[in-house]
Amino acid sequence: MGPTEVEISIESPDSKAVETKIEMLESASSSSQDLGFDVKATKKLIRKIDWTLLPFLALLYLLSFLDRTNIGNARLAGLEKDLGMSGLDYNVALAIFFPFYVLVEPLSNLMMKRTRPSIWIPSIMVAWAVCTTLMGLVHNFTGLLVARAALGIAEGGLFPGVTFYITMWYKRHECGLRMAIFFSAATAAGAFGGLLARGIVEMDGVGGKSGWSWLFILEGLLTFIIAIIAFWTMNDYPSTAKFLTPEEKHEVTRRLERDRSSLADEFDMKYCWDALKDWKIWVHMFITIGIYTPLYSVSLFLPTIVKTLGYTNETAQLMTVPPYIVACFCCITGGYAADKLKTRGLFMIGFNLSAILGLILLISSQNPHVKYAGCFLFVAGIYPNVPQGVAWNGNNIGGSVKRAVGIAMHVGFGNLGGAVSGFIYLSSDSPKFTKGHAILIGLLTMSTCLQVFMTTYLRRENARRNREYKAPDQYTDQDKAAEREKGDNATFFRYTV
Repeated sequence: MGPTEVEISIESPDSKAVETKIEMLESASSSSQDLGFDVKATKKLIRKIDWTLLPFLALLYLLSFLDRTNIGNARLAGLEKDLGMSGLDYNVALAIFFPFYVLVEPLSNLMMKRTRPSIWIPSIMVAWAVCTTLMGLVHNFTGLLVARAALGIAEGGLFPGVTFYITMWYKRHECGLRMAIFFSAATAAGAFGGLLARGIVEMDGVGGKSGWSWLFILEGLLTFIIAIIAFWTMNDYPSTAKFLTPEEKHEVTRRLERDRSSLADEFDMKYCWDALKDWKIWVHMFITIGIYTPLYSVSLFLPTIVKTLGYTNETAQLMTVPPYIVACFCCITGGYAADKLKTRGLFMIGFNLSAILGLILLISSQNPHVKYAGCFLFVAGIYPNVPQGVAWNGNNIGGSVKRAVGIAMHVGFGNLGGAVSGFIYLSSDSPKFTKGHAILIGLLTMSTCLQVFMTTYLRRENARRNREYKAPDQYTDQDKAAEREKGDNATFFRYTV
């Protein structure tokens, strides 16, 4: 049977109709099943995936971020006094979480690749829910350290796992907004955590336990309930999704294959080594540690910083909420704009500059109103760059296995900044915290310079490939198959700038 012939009339004055037909035929082949949906049907399909996946994924990350950062609220509720902590004990309790968290990230992504997301992610949720609950039952500093280390091991696989999971459902320039929505849950956790803490600590004395104990216990139990639900509600991949029709499954698969240029998808250790040897991923790792260190610093110490502006413990819990609301807005709008314009480097540079300006206000002024405004700029600048950075790095890694490892390397190295962040703001530097602010300005400046470098390099590399090779849409399936194992080094691959 010969190839299907499709005729498109160009005599109609309705140019939108012509564009729609062309869109339907974007990957025309000898089988009518390989024709894409039209624009309207594609948008409906994407919305269906969005409403099925994103709310639940965002909820998972809200719980994750809440359970790792609620120690900042517990501190204001008497944690240190009750456990006999002094000196740098609190900073050590913060830092011990991160080495274990980072250690399991690459292994966790490979495990999810070898098993299934609907089994792996709920399983690690159950583990960290138990660890969070046990943090409310500790009676000394040693017990707190053990619980925090265990929490790091249990939580380590969620963020890199879900970011990789998102790339298996959406095209490259659709991932940024979805990752931003997912990560905006971290800002929601910051806002929600302050409100929740304000209410739960009023249980101080109930059952003979302190308010901070109930904070850990109740939030851990909440996570446990959601984890059990996740075993039955999470979908794995498009090809097995129960909420998609056979035609929709085929269309999602077709779109991803076209977007990823038919690069290798099978598991092979050589793609892991390709990721480890790719210098671009290493540059992104240093960009990321310059972002994650300030991120964890502000998430762990914002209640402490706000308290130094003259508020009581209870009011400081509430005053941390507004900056997170603004950050959530910036996270989502920044992700949407970056996807729409198909560029990420410039957005990351802009958000970093905003965070630097906020820190300059914090370090240079003694006016509490100016310093509080600095908190807004700092938080609103740093949070959007986490999903932006993951999307930028992930967009530019060819092949699913290499991408899974590359994302885990990126996120894992960045999270080492969490270990450093525990010692950025020391009690001895209160109330000005000049040293801490200065360190973060230096890290953000390094990150910004590397972002400028990567933006410039990727523009030049794309221009070189355009000069030396034919346009990507001129490659046949046979051409692409010949280079399917080359990943982002394939001549038809173009980088997201």
